[in-house]
Amino acid sequence: MSEGQKKSKITASHRLALKTKMLKMAAVMLEKEKEDKKLERKATLSERVPPLQLSGLSIQDLQALCKELHHKIDVVDEDRYDINVKVEKNNKEIENLSLKIFELKGKMKRPALKRVKISADAMLGALLGCKVKESVDFKANLKTVKKEEEKKEEVTDWRKNVEAMSGMEGRKKLFNAGQ
Repeated sequence: MSEGQKKSKITASHRLALKTKMLKMAAVMLEKEKEDKKLERKATLSERVPPLQLSGLSIQDLQALCKELHHKIDVVDEDRYDINVKVEKNNKEIENLSLKIFELKGKMKRPALKRVKISADAMLGALLGCKVKESVDFKANLKTVKKEEEKKEEVTDWRKNVEAMSGMEGRKKLFNAGQ
């Protein structure tokens, strides 16, 4: 075995016994915590909400008591709403700050990119958000340049060229016509 993987000195049965003891202790602690919360809740409720004495009260006194209780309920609901809004705002702020920290650390994993063959229309659609519905023909937008056709002179016989330049063409026709 390598140095990083040393053999455990605790046997499997001893490890299992330790795990079961830890689980039992955790269950006992959880039950105790639940009971403590129940007692704390009862104490808080008895402190904040005294028991009602309804016996011997007239109808007007009962109505006044009901109005007072409704007013207290409204105040508590308003406080609860305000606290919920603050908690949500803080949670969003915490999330934004944790994202900023994550970005600043620079541990964002970049996925391995694959080469994708994509047409020009599809690329423009992806870049412009599918605003271009017509197919774009890049060749049509290019300037057209006409090549000047080179004048080709037919040079079949050099004598004809020479005769045409010297002005002897007409005389030759007359000579040939006479024969």
